[in-house]
Amino acid sequence: LQAKHRLAYLFISHDLRVVRALSDELVVMRAGQVVEYGPAEQIFSEPREAYTRALMAAAFDLDTAEFQAQEI
Repeated sequence: LQAKHRLAYLFISHDLRVVRALSDELVVMRAGQVVEYGPAEQIFSEPREAYTRALMAAAFDLDTAEFQAQEI
């Protein structure tokens, strides 16, 4: 959609699983200040800042996750 419609969007979330799945670029903020920014895959694979590393360590690993559908 982004390329086809020349679309950009801002997605704000605390759920790093969703952020990783949706984002090309990433900005990590703490207390309203930018801590780290850059390509999402680079930040997820090699976070530079201690705060970012702590967030990543606390997040559920999307690559090894197993999701099961549930009927509601």
